[in-house]
Amino acid sequence: MKIYDDKHIKNIVLLGAPKTGKTLLAEDMLFEAGITHRRGTIEGKNTVSDYHEIEQERGNSVFATVLHTEWRDYKINIIDTPGFDDFAGEMIASLRVADTCVVAINAQHGAEVGTDLIWNYVKQFDKPVIFAVNQADHPKADFDKALASLKEHYGNAVIQMQYPLNQGESFNSIIDLLKMVMYKFSTTGGKPEKLPIPDSEKEKADRLHNELVEKAAENDEKLMEKYFEKGTLDEDEMREGLKLGMVHHDLFPVFVMSGKKNMGTGRMMGFIDNVAPSPIDAKPEKTSSGKELTFDRNQPAVLFIFKTHLEPNLGKLSYFKVMSGEVTPTSELINTQTGSVERFHQLFIMDGKARNPVEKLVAGDIGATLKLKDTFTNQTLHAKGFEVEVEPIVFPEPRMQVAVIALSKNDDEKIGEVLGKIHQEDPTLQVGFSKELKQLIISAQGESHLTVCKWFLENLYKLHVDFVTPRISYRETIRKPMSASYRHKKQSGGAGQFGEVYIKIEPYYEGMPEPTEFSVRGKEFIDLEWGGKLVFYNCIVGGVIDARFIPSILKGVMEKMEEGPITGSYVRDVRVMVHDGKMHPVDSNDISFKIAGMMAFKDAFMKAEPQLLEPICDLEIKVPEEIMGDVMGDLQTRRALIMGIDTSGNYQVIKARAPLAELDKYSTSLRSISQGRASFTQRFADYVPVPFDLQQKLAKATVGSELVGA
Repeated sequence: MKIYDDKHIKNIVLLGAPKTGKTLLAEDMLFEAGITHRRGTIEGKNTVSDYHEIEQERGNSVFATVLHTEWRDYKINIIDTPGFDDFAGEMIASLRVADTCVVAINAQHGAEVGTDLIWNYVKQFDKPVIFAVNQADHPKADFDKALASLKEHYGNAVIQMQYPLNQGESFNSIIDLLKMVMYKFSTTGGKPEKLPIPDSEKEKADRLHNELVEKAAENDEKLMEKYFEKGTLDEDEMREGLKLGMVHHDLFPVFVMSGKKNMGTGRMMGFIDNVAPSPIDAKPEKTSSGKELTFDRNQPAVLFIFKTHLEPNLGKLSYFKVMSGEVTPTSELINTQTGSVERFHQLFIMDGKARNPVEKLVAGDIGATLKLKDTFTNQTLHAKGFEVEVEPIVFPEPRMQVAVIALSKNDDEKIGEVLGKIHQEDPTLQVGFSKELKQLIISAQGESHLTVCKWFLENLYKLHVDFVTPRISYRETIRKPMSASYRHKKQSGGAGQFGEVYIKIEPYYEGMPEPTEFSVRGKEFIDLEWGGKLVFYNCIVGGVIDARFIPSILKGVMEKMEEGPITGSYVRDVRVMVHDGKMHPVDSNDISFKIAGMMAFKDAFMKAEPQLLEPICDLEIKVPEEIMGDVMGDLQTRRALIMGIDTSGNYQVIKARAPLAELDKYSTSLRSISQGRASFTQRFADYVPVPFDLQQKLAKATVGSELVGA
């Protein structure tokens, strides 16, 4: 396979809301370039991109798939991505290594909420954008309306390069405003005839062409001078201006096509070749230290791993972009994060599941290799003596959690191991055992994300599980001071056990004054690992308890704080004063005072008006104005407090706080209420007191009786 230099490599990512036809556009591009000899279909389950069994079952993309074409002396690397926001990790990783985004738009709907979600990610990376208005052959296609929606959502930088002459079921002709010709396709699509623009379209085409010329000239002073001198720009000058506009995010070209009929894709590929920026035209990469890393093949090799895939019977497949230098099948590179040396044995250009061996990949190119032993997604490999870390991808926070229960106890250990492998492939799916909740927790982006995870567990690894609502991580504290004592005495022949402890406990808050009723001999200020504080005072005078037993009392208190008396949740924000007690010259020991301290603390806690605290989350919900009332009504049923409402483009942003206990399956509910037109983020905010009636209910469910002194 030919080795392309960095000037002749184009890296694009296909993005778009669900059902915009990205996968069929990818099929067209491979077919047009001669990489494939027939175009697959979703119904036929034979597309190059959606080759995974689960994608064929679902009928939509789940994973980002790397493909390539060779078109007119250029190599175009293509990454086809899922449309559903549940798989945002696949989109974001692909965006990170692409140089141009091709955003597919459904000609019936124009800009959709899914497009806006994708646009938020595009803005984070500030990448050049091409809009591909697809499905112009649909009976309800409306290019003008779709174009207007793009301009409304994304501004006047949206500029049309083409328009359909006869959209709808008879669609077969496109007016091109850069080349000023009409492309007419046969019923089977493919290569079109180039024809003069019909007289009936001349005036419209000339007007739109002049708008395009002006937009191209705006991006460079020299081009603007030429435009003023000549009143126009030639095609090469326009390409130069368009490229500059794309790189600076000042210009978003709009093309029209039908992926289903293979009409218009080849023209967009020609534009990508001639105008879309190559890696050396793009903005330099950033390192973790804030320095710039340019795509220079003469520098030492640096690779960034943006995707990992575990292939059954094959092993780990690592996808990377060459950030500088070049890599060969005999390269030895060092993992910046781990220090491990990775030896390459094979290099591939990927087309779905097909691996095409190559002898070299240079700066700017995208490829894959097998069986890197200690390297995973988001890590950097570098040549010896050229240590650098490419700025890692920041993946979105999870939006929902479930607890995993194995249907067979024999699978308990295996499930954790397998979920760890799935996390290696998909960093947005987080896995961990909660010591507090005593559950294995999966944190995911949404219901579809979890459905795919469960499919892999059951179909690939033969592990049968249930996903259930996780327990809530409550906290316990107190509302008033209280004193208590406890005598631990045990005698059963030989040395016995004896320890007596008097304590006082109080609610702790920042800045509270030191105690004055006791003489303080020692103080420990403990930042609890589960949040909050414990302040422990040794106020023993006269040696009634030996100093060597004080740590044992603290240990007993800490053990009880790890399993609070109300619901077994962690205790926080308490201060404890040990001020009196008794010991025995023979029978007193560490265990005696540990038990005495634990039981005295429990007794005092239950009388000190114990308070249950629940986790509260900050929510930001982006929603169209017309359904804002429905969304806010649903929030009120979840004990949510509306904190404010802002405007973001065409959407309203509701800021609210709601208890975590009320947010189970909220992503599913919001999707149902809004018909997929709303999105949200969720972050832990604080712990706040639980309403009294709910606290009684939770306490009764845990210990079987109502709280004493509550």
